[in-house]
Amino acid sequence: MSDATTTVAQLRELVDRFVAERDWRQFHTPKNLSMALAIEAAELMEHFQWLDPAESRAIALDPVKRAAAGEELADVVCYALALAAELKLDVSEALKAKMVKNAEKYPADQYRGRWGAGDTRGA
Repeated sequence: MSDATTTVAQLRELVDRFVAERDWRQFHTPKNLSMALAIEAAELMEHFQWLDPAESRAIALDPVKRAAAGEELADVVCYALALAAELKLDVSEALKAKMVKNAEKYPADQYRGRWGAGDTRGA
């Protein structure tokens, strides 16, 4: 499997099959999944805590550190896909709609090279 050849549907099926084989769907409430997602995101952040920007980018060059961060990122994606399944959300449609909103909120001609500090238009 690779990003270039794997669909979101295939990833969802992979997660769904894993969950079904363990009879975990009973525990996969939106509340539990969103909490698990936040916990896994925090575990991912631990790999970058206290690093300056250059050090954080250097993780990509260290196979052991990159693999560890990749495992946490995979957990985040798994819980996100499980939550999407539970809420009956189409991830591609949700992402596409959000990017349209982001483009309107952060026009490229106004935000190119800026991260939006001080933006008072809300999140």
